[in-house]
Amino acid sequence: MNLVNLEAVTKSYGTTTLLDRVSLGVRADERIGVVGRNGGGKSTLVRVLTAAEEPDHGRVTHRGELRVGVLGQNVDLPPGATVRDVVVGDRAEHDWARDRRVRDVLTGLLVNDLDAAVDGLSGGERRRVALAALLIHEHDLLVLDEPTNHLDIEAVDWLARHLVQWRGALLVVTHDRWFLDTVCTATWEVGDGRVHQYDGGYSVYVLARAERERLAQTSEARRQNLLRKELAWLRRGPPARTSKPQFRIDAANALIADEPPARDRLKLVEFATTRLGKTVVDLQDVTVRYGDRAVIADVTFQLGPGDRFGILGPNGAGKSTLVKLFAGTLQPTSGTVKHGKTVRVATLEQEPAPVDEDQRVLEAVEEIAQSIDVPGGRSYTAGQLLERFLFASSRQWARVGDLSGGERRRLQVLRLLMAEPNLLLLDEPTNDLDIETLTALEDHLDGWPGTLVVVSHDRYFLERTCDRTFTVAGGRLRDLPGGVEQYVAERVDRGPTPVSTSSAARPGAPAGTGDTRAARKELTRLERVIAKIDQREARLHAEMAAQASDYAAVQRLDDELRAVQRERSKAEDDWLALADAVDG
Repeated sequence: MNLVNLEAVTKSYGTTTLLDRVSLGVRADERIGVVGRNGGGKSTLVRVLTAAEEPDHGRVTHRGELRVGVLGQNVDLPPGATVRDVVVGDRAEHDWARDRRVRDVLTGLLVNDLDAAVDGLSGGERRRVALAALLIHEHDLLVLDEPTNHLDIEAVDWLARHLVQWRGALLVVTHDRWFLDTVCTATWEVGDGRVHQYDGGYSVYVLARAERERLAQTSEARRQNLLRKELAWLRRGPPARTSKPQFRIDAANALIADEPPARDRLKLVEFATTRLGKTVVDLQDVTVRYGDRAVIADVTFQLGPGDRFGILGPNGAGKSTLVKLFAGTLQPTSGTVKHGKTVRVATLEQEPAPVDEDQRVLEAVEEIAQSIDVPGGRSYTAGQLLERFLFASSRQWARVGDLSGGERRRLQVLRLLMAEPNLLLLDEPTNDLDIETLTALEDHLDGWPGTLVVVSHDRYFLERTCDRTFTVAGGRLRDLPGGVEQYVAERVDRGPTPVSTSSAARPGAPAGTGDTRAARKELTRLERVIAKIDQREARLHAEMAAQASDYAAVQRLDDELRAVQRERSKAEDDWLALADAVDG
């Protein structure tokens, strides 16, 4: 028996139909991953399915007394409440403290200070609190919209393991492909008003989609090739990958029989050496101090031509500091940093560089370069590269100011690539990018001849694009031969941080005086600022929903929303930079 049924459901906003006569159901034992392009209707499907919004046509029915828990993209916590109020409510401490599930959730999500006021929490902390409150209560259906946002690799790993053991139906919207593969037993692809349903997690979804397009003899040759490459990589992927294709093996082998490895590493190193020489970046006995704390301590490290390194580490460990050293935007306290003479650095930062809002998308790319050359004597014009990154011809003439958040992130990546850097530093590159765009970026990087450094909490992207993995901790940089799996295993072996039931300071904050105390005070102020910005953003979303039929009002509110989001990004960047300095 289904918990939820959608019968011929249609939902439109203005002239855009996001769901067109969609019929589907959610069974009591299903774990469904929802994928699709940004703006394609994923969140709309969630809101209709959970009865947060009514469909324009069709019917949505819930089984009687259905208990639904929902984590939306915008978290709304009661003002003036404490973490304890939100997560455990009025349960007596001796009651919940003995509950293993409650303790597991609190430690797994690092919700440590239960007496902290939610009004003073950052956006990421508020999201963890809301997720913890959901997971310790009983639900028949759990609906999570981008649950891995603001979670580091260890927390994502814990959440996946927790949900695998969780009893009940699950529907999760996420761009995290490792998470989809680990947790989900079915995949829904939302796009063009329809919902295509597949059995299995991400690996099986890629196989089934490629097979579907082969049977349909699709004319989208490049799209087909991308799917074949993705499937080939999944089949050759790390042995610890949780889910591998388990059906249609003959069809899978036929699809990838002649598919070469994702990238020819030796050839790319040869190209990179030609462009870069033998020296890219050398760190010799480098130390970086903030006050009395050594974030980087006596590190000697070499980036060579064609190297593809992933950098892992807990928040505040010094990953961003290391990237700045590679980029040459930060000088060490002691030691030397040497850059090769031919190095051209490009850094993809979490906050995009400003672009003229009145420019057309094509113009914004062409002002960097008209075309770029790639190995093998090929070249791409700006328009061709835009199409490769899912900007259709008509969309290339859209105003930059009219782009969605995901489209702006895509444009930011493209402008970097058009500059033809030979050292590319990617700081959380997967933020705001959907799976299709991530696949396109990975495909481009497969043939990109340069040195790549990736800092990310997306383990799939790290495994897909990097050849070696390092961790930053205690000021040191250490090689991880076992990659992300080794990192997560080591972090789990250390055990969780105990939950504090008192009003003591949050873990990770150093005791000290002077500059440290002033920095902690500034962190607290920034957290309050971010919390207020989150409230303004939630209010704007509500106003946009209420005035959806008034185009002029929606446009005005959207402009205001973009300004608020830029303000939040700046405040969060300031918070992260300060936390990096304080927590090391």
